[in-house]
Amino acid sequence: MIRVSSSAIAEVGYDPNTLRMEIRFAQGHTYDFCRVPPHVFQALLSARSKGSYYNDHIRDHYRC
Repeated sequence: MIRVSSSAIAEVGYDPNTLRMEIRFAQGHTYDFCRVPPHVFQALLSARSKGSYYNDHIRDHYRC
């Protein structure tokens, strides 16, 4: 898991072999996302607002 600077997201993990991403939110909940392309993971890490990027590009798109 990689700690990120965000008020909404605490940590992000990614397995490039399985394309599975794990996001731990600041409130403590952890969610898994499947078939996440590597560029989406990289874009989340580099996004100025990780919470906004999550809402716009990940939430409801990569359910397991």
